Amino acid sequence: MTDRGPEGGEHVEIVEVGPRDGLQNEATVLSVEDRITLIDRAVDAGVRRIEAVSFVNPKRVPQMAGAEEIMAGVRREPGVSFIGLALNRRGLDRALAAGVSEVNVAVPATDGFCVRNQGCTVDEMLDALTDMDRALQGTGVPLSVTVSTAFGCPFDGEVAPERVAEVVRRIADTSAVEIALADTIGVGVPFQVRELLRRTAEVAPGRTLRCHFHNTRNTGYANALAAVEEGVRVLDSSLGGFGGCPFAPAATGNIATEDLLYLLHRSGLRTGVSLTEAAALGDWMGERLDKAPPAYLGRARGFPA
Repeated sequence: MTDRGPEGGEHVEIVEVGPRDGLQNEATVLSVEDRITLIDRAVDAGVRRIEAVSFVNPKRVPQMAGAEEIMAGVRREPGVSFIGLALNRRGLDRALAAGVSEVNVAVPATDGFCVRNQGCTVDEMLDALTDMDRALQGTGVPLSVTVSTAFGCPFDGEVAPERVAEVVRRIADTSAVEIALADTIGVGVPFQVRELLRRTAEVAPGRTLRCHFHNTRNTGYANALAAVEEGVRVLDSSLGGFGGCPFAPAATGNIATEDLLYLLHRSGLRTGVSLTEAAALGDWMGERLDKAPPAYLGRARGFPA
């Protein structure tokens, strides 16, 4: 066993979302310089895909201001991919101009969330996705799509698996190379994870599947392990366990990268990401946000010591 997982273990890719989802709802707004340092240190720790920035209106989400400056300032290394989140054509144009490695678009499964979070219905968002997909053709920048509120919605309540499958089916009509199922408000359980992944695989064969879990009700890590058992080899997580949906009462954030690393490494899987460095970086984030990280590994550390 090494600090980055067992030698020869099957690889699970970590997509670090701390610089975007981890920070977007925090009361403390980190400087562009601190966010660049966070990204560069995550790369040093072994992360190879990072959701670095969000191209949203900085007046609405001041925590995400300075996306272009961050993309201009991060250290570019071979094999490292910087993801930019875009929710509309204007955001996509900004992302391409800033030189992102890949574009991620979020499409909620429910109208209640989509209208409040993105100002349109799900059908309208899917139409926008189609337009963005066309604009990406010929750029060489891959598209991934995250289905948010796939496990439950703070406004519409339970989400039928058939509804999620239909949204995924329409996403599969685009060139998206990867489709993610997101438990945006942390209500999912492993039974749902297995069912939704099987339905997704049926309607989007050949696409890479990714999962994004929040730990609001302490089921995030069980869900991550269930996803791995279903064959998922790409998982989102946030250093320190920071983040959370503004519409989820008492949200405790994303599953923590360092805690997820411990779970995966001890389960015989290799990530290539240093548990020690990730835990230290989660603590560093806590210092700058002036709050204790929700993650446990910064306190307990790995085992054996």
